[in-house]
Amino acid sequence: MSKNQRSNKETKKPSTLTGKERKAAKREKKNAGGHVPFIVKDG
Repeated sequence: MSKNQRSNKETKKPSTLTGKERKAAKREKKNAGGHVPFIVKDG
C-alpha cells in the first residue's frame, strides 16, 4: 500500500512586479520627498 503525500503549502502566486520593478519602486519610495526629517537642535 502506498501513501499519498499531501502538502499543506499553498501554491505560490506569480509576482505582479519583476525584480527590477520592485527595486525601482523601493528606491522611489525611499527617495520620495515631502517628508521632513525630525531633527531637534538645541540652540
